This record gives sequence, structure tokens and C-alpha cells, in this order.
Amino acid sequence: MEKIRNLSLKSSIVLYMAVSLLFSFLLSAVIVRTATYTQQQVWQKYADDGYYEAAENREEGYEVIVSRPNQSQMSEMDWHISELCDFLETYTVLIVSIAGSFIAVGLFYRNKIKVPIEELNKASRMIAENELEFQITYENRDELGRLCREFEKMRGQLEENNRTLWRMVEDERALRAAIAHDIRSPLSVLSGYQETLLEFIPEETLDKEQIIDMLKAGRDQIGRMNRFIETMRNMTRLEDRELEYTDVDVEVLAGRIQEAADIICCKTGKQCTVRIQTGTKVFGIDSEVVLEVAENLLSNALRYAKEKTEVILTSAGQELTITVQDDGQGFTEDPDTLTKAFYHSNPQDDLKHFGMGMYISRIYCEKHGGRLLTGNLAQGGAVVQAAFKLGK
Repeated sequence: MEKIRNLSLKSSIVLYMAVSLLFSFLLSAVIVRTATYTQQQVWQKYADDGYYEAAENREEGYEVIVSRPNQSQMSEMDWHISELCDFLETYTVLIVSIAGSFIAVGLFYRNKIKVPIEELNKASRMIAENELEFQITYENRDELGRLCREFEKMRGQLEENNRTLWRMVEDERALRAAIAHDIRSPLSVLSGYQETLLEFIPEETLDKEQIIDMLKAGRDQIGRMNRFIETMRNMTRLEDRELEYTDVDVEVLAGRIQEAADIICCKTGKQCTVRIQTGTKVFGIDSEVVLEVAENLLSNALRYAKEKTEVILTSAGQELTITVQDDGQGFTEDPDTLTKAFYHSNPQDDLKHFGMGMYISRIYCEKHGGRLLTGNLAQGGAVVQAAFKLGK
């Protein structure tokens, strides 16, 4: 039954028509034979004595056929019955074949076309209404089944595009807010210093050391603005960066991550270990992108860890996963918030960090065909998983 249901449309219509014609011919044969027999029974009523004598004396292998009586000899009812039998003998095959063909086409439409067409019409209406939270569930593996699956892929891609567009809108909104905050704050500080200097220098109420301190603080604010502008420039390059896949040995990759971790650990006084938990020796990846993501995640983890962090390299199917976990307090925000541009969990971070590490990591993971997942460990501490789809 499963094999018949998954036949192609061409094979299905041939099967339906063949079965229809077979049953039509069998039914026609039964009807014609019945009509002939009935007609002979009617005509026998008007046969002469010679017919009965021939019937009694007929030899084996011979059949006695009653000739058609004249209309004047038959009753009106018998004449109508005889005419009906003539009609059935002449047109039964044609009528039954046409009726069988219509039935076959109707069954073919109901079983092979109606359901997928209704599914596609419903899907088209919902897509036109920008409603993408649905699924096309037609399972047959015929041409319309393949069309439904392709339509489902298109719907899924549209849904993903909508999510991406919505995320871009949210990122742009966050970007505007960040620009307003990160530019206005140092400008406000510089403006305050300028007003102070203009007010008190003419009166000579500020000593040289105070003036130098204000100028240094102003220089720091200018440096902060320059770093912010450089960050903005780098943001515009994220989406345009082309991936360059190369075969990278897992030991070499782990070694480079450990080197980056050691440099960061020297500054923070904390510990970091890198472990390999995969049997795959070589990965097709953009090593620079993967290392940049790993460094960003390590930097965040070591900033919030109490004493140590751990990096684990695993693989499953066509994905490389880098897991970074720490022994800190863990995340208190939802994952979508954590990976937004310019997000700060600690307001004091504004002075040195622009909240771009997790955002850049998410962008690079998605560009590499993967994803960035955040969560908390059961024993406490944060965990971030960066997945990268392997190249050819």
C-alpha cells in the first residue's frame, strides 16, 4: 500500500485507468450477458411450436436462437424490455467505460491531488498574510509530495529570513542607542572639563597638577571615542568578511587556543585548560574566525570567572563545537539579550569594553553555518557553546 501511495502521478493515473477499464469491461460483460438472456426469455413467450420441437431435438453443440418477434406480436411491456436489452447490448461498454473513467479520475484527484493542493493553497494564503508559524505535513513521495517539501523548505527559509531581519532591526536599534550613549558620555565629560578650565584658569584658582589631571582625563575620553569609532568600523566589516576554509589539525587548533588563553590568564591571574574530546583529527574550518570567537568567549569567561575556565573541543556530524565554561555566577539574562551588540551586564564595563564580544561571536558562528548557545552549569557558572559547520 505504501508503494502504491508513493507512485508518481503518471504511474498512478495509468494504474487508476487500467483498474477502471478492467472493472468496466467485466461489468459490461455481465450486463450484456444478462441483457441477452433476458431478451431471449421475453422472445420465448412468442415462439411457435417449431422452436420447442427444435429445442427438444437439438443435437449437442448446437444452440437454438429465438428470432425477434414483431412489435405487434409483443405486449407493450415486453416490447420496452426488449428495446432496453437492445440498448444495453449496444451501449453498455461505452457507458460503463466512460463512467469508470470519471470514477477513476475522481478517485485519482481525491487520493493524489486534493490534499497537497489544499495544503499548498493554505500555505500560500498564510504566507501572503505573513504568517509563517505552520508546517506542510503531506508525506507522499510523488511529484506533489516533493513540491510540498520544497514549499516547506521555502517557508522555513522565509521564517529564518524574517528572524534575521527582525534581529537586524533590533541590532540597529541597539546600535543607535549605543551610539547615543557611548558618544554622549565622553562628550559630556569633555564639555565639563572645558567649562571648568574656562571658568577657573582665568581666575588662576587651579594649580598646574589639577589642570594636567583634567587634560589627561580628557585625553582618555578622546581615546575611548576613538576606540568606539574603530569598533564601529569593524562592525561594518563583519558581514562582508569572506570565509577561507582550510584543513586544520585539532591539536594545532587546541594549542593556539591555549596560547591565547595563557596570554589572557597572565593579565587576570586565573587559570584556563583546553581539552579535546573528539576522534576527528582534521577539521575544514576558517581557523582565524574560529580563533577569534574562542578568544572573545575566553575573554568574557576569564573576566567573570572566580578562579578558572575550561575550553572543550568536540565534534558531531559535520559540526565542530567549542564549549567555554567558567566557575563564576553564571548568566542572569536571556540568550537573545546576551548576544546583542553593545550589551553590558555590568555598567562599569562601559569604561573599557563596548559589549561586542558575544555579538561578534554570534555573527561569526552564524556566518560559519553554526550557532552560539548560552546557558548555566548545574554546579554554577556560565557555559557558552560555539558551533561551526565544517567546510568541504
